[in-house]
Order: sequence, then structure tokens, then C-alpha cells
Amino acid sequence: MKEIIASVITIGDELLIGQTIDTNSAFIAQQLNGIGVRVARRVAVGDQESEIRKALDEESALADLIILTGGLGPTADDITKPLLCNYFGGKLRRDQATADHIEWLFNEVYKRPGALLPRNQQQAEVPDNCTILPNPRGTAPGMLFQKENRIYISLPGVPQEMKDIFIGSVIPFLQKNCKTPFFIHKTMLTAGIGESMLAEKLVDFEETLDRSLKLAYLPQYGMVKLRITATGEDQPTLSQQIETSFNQLKALVSEYLVSDKDEKLEEVIARLLLEKQSTLSTAESCTGGRIASMLTAMPGSSNYFKGGVVAYANEAKESLLGVKHSTLSTHGAVSEETVREMAKGVLEQLTTTYSIAVSGIMGPTGSTPDKPVGTVWIAIANNNTIKTRRVQLGFDRIRNTQQAAIIALDMLRQFILTKSLD
Repeated sequence: MKEIIASVITIGDELLIGQTIDTNSAFIAQQLNGIGVRVARRVAVGDQESEIRKALDEESALADLIILTGGLGPTADDITKPLLCNYFGGKLRRDQATADHIEWLFNEVYKRPGALLPRNQQQAEVPDNCTILPNPRGTAPGMLFQKENRIYISLPGVPQEMKDIFIGSVIPFLQKNCKTPFFIHKTMLTAGIGESMLAEKLVDFEETLDRSLKLAYLPQYGMVKLRITATGEDQPTLSQQIETSFNQLKALVSEYLVSDKDEKLEEVIARLLLEKQSTLSTAESCTGGRIASMLTAMPGSSNYFKGGVVAYANEAKESLLGVKHSTLSTHGAVSEETVREMAKGVLEQLTTTYSIAVSGIMGPTGSTPDKPVGTVWIAIANNNTIKTRRVQLGFDRIRNTQQAAIIALDMLRQFILTKSLD
């Protein structure tokens, strides 16, 4: 069974100047890895014909599958389609199914008045030597070429359009036409221990790990994912090996284990709250709604998250959360006393089972000798108990905010689990 090697080429000046963040190649790599295709290289090039050609030549020498995204729009800087037509020796032709789809989009979905512009109609012109990959959401279809036992796939740069074509057309084509080794992943999420400390703790485990398995450390803000990957042709044996090693790994990191699934912390919180039929509210100062945003990004969050208060100024803490003026005057906004009152206030205002309160100094200004930048107080509360913690973060403002949100959510997770055992 031959390993399939892939390269991803993303096209666009906006990627090279940092105006747009490339999420397409990450999605493509995840999807390909899931079907046993290994992405060896990811390359970004600008809207220059010579650079795109050079990338195609170089990746063709290394990979069996080359996937391109971007440069398929209706404007002058979208040069990928005519370039590919020339590169593979084809001629542009009008595809009637694509033309009909474009007309339907403009008339029925976009509700655009007037006739289609010529530049929109030209989106239906495709190389006569490609396989068309329909784009259900947009006007630019994907294109698949085959040359010298290599597969080339060109997709729109708009993320949602690219994803729809990839899942609807690319994956089925590759699964049907490419026989690949099995890739099996199992991932767990840990918190409360850094990557280097984890690695030190797992030295003996890694030394005895079967050669068909690989352990990867995936650090995040305040958390580390541990992923074991099994690669080979005997799926039943691989499944048994990875399950045994995964269970051994869980036992070794049990003190820090958040989840034995590949999921986000907010997904763990959601599941816990739903299982307990509990609700949550938040009172945020320094995190500015970051915690509430993470929670509400989850579908169905209205079943357990009632709402949050962003009380940044002291006046808001007093008027919205009932924090005493004397508390703020005596102890300051960044103090255990203040977050306790914030947590209690939002708990009462929104009548929830649990609440989170956060107040801190994210920087680069606002510090005092006894409260340097990165000082954060967090409180977790229910009707009977308030748990507080002071943390000292040492990063920039954005990272401090993200880290504080993660720590607060993990404190909530531990609080819920501990109270369940009481």
C-alpha cells in the first residue's frame, strides 16, 4: 500500500502580507490526514504567474497530490484558472451546468438586479481537460487535473466554498481512487502542566512506545493536547495497539487530564453542565467577554449559559454586579474581595447554578508594585461556595486575556467535579 504524499499551495498576496490568515491549508491537512494522505509541504505564493508556476513545478517533483486554493475569482488579480489551462495544455470552454448555477445564484440567492456582468459569466469558462468540481455556494467551480500519475486540484480561496467542494467532491474522489495506509489518531486534553514538564514525565513511556505509534505534544494556551498516531496496513492490530498505549498514557497523566477526546475545553464544560442540568453566568472585567464568547461559540449553549456581564469600569461593577464601593476603595478592582462580590452578584442577577468572575491587569499599563502586569483574580461560585485563585501571567495583553479565560474555565470544570463528589 503506497503512501500518498500531498502538497498544499495557497495563492494570494493577502496571505503573504498578513492581511488574511490562511485557514484553508489547515483544514485541508486535517481532512487529508483523516483518510491517510500525508501532507508534506504547505506553500504560500502571491498573485504572480511565475511564482505559481514555480510552486507547481517544485511540488510536482515531491508530491503525488497537489492542492491549490485561491485565485479563481472574477477580478483581474485572479489568475489561477487561465494559468492552469495553459500549464496543462487545455483550452477554456463554457460549461453550461456551471453557467446555469451562476445565473441561479445571482437571481434566486443573491437577488441581484439586472443582467450578469461579463466577468461573472466568465466564471463558467473552464479548461476542457479538467474534471469540474461543483461549487454549491459560489460561482467558481473547483477543477481536477491528472498528469503523469499526479493529481492536481484547484479550489476557490473562500473558506466555506472550499470546504464544501472538498468534503462533497475531493474526499469522495480520493477515497475511491487512492489506496492509502491506515492512520488512526487518539487525542487527550490536559491542563495545569506545561509541555516540557509533561515530556519529562513521559520519558519512560515514549521510550517503550511501539515503533508503529507516535506521540505528539500540541501546546495551547494553558493546555496541552497529547496525540498518539498509529500508521500501517493492519487496521485491527493498529487499533488494539493504540488503545492499549492510550490507556497507559491516560493513567500517567490522570492528575492533569481534562478529556480523553479531541475536543475544546468549552466542549467539556458544555457536556458537564448539560449532564448536571446546570446553568452558568459570567462577570468579566479584564477578559472583556472572552469567556462568554468561547461558551456561546458552542451550538446549543443557550441550554446552559444564561448570559454574562462585562463590567470593565468600577462604576459598572458597582451598578451591575453590586460590588460595594468600599470594597473597590479598600482592596481595588483586582482583588479577591472584588471577584468574590462579582461572582456573587452575577449569580444572583441571572439566577444560575454557577458563575465565573475575572478581574486583572492585562498590560502593558496599569500595574502597581504589589499588582504587576498579568495579575488576575478569578472566582467560581455557586449558592453555597465561592472558590478564588490568584494567577500571575507573564505574556502580552492578548495572550494574558486568552490564558486567563482558559484558567477560569478549567477552574469551573474542577469546581463542578469537586462539588459533584461532595
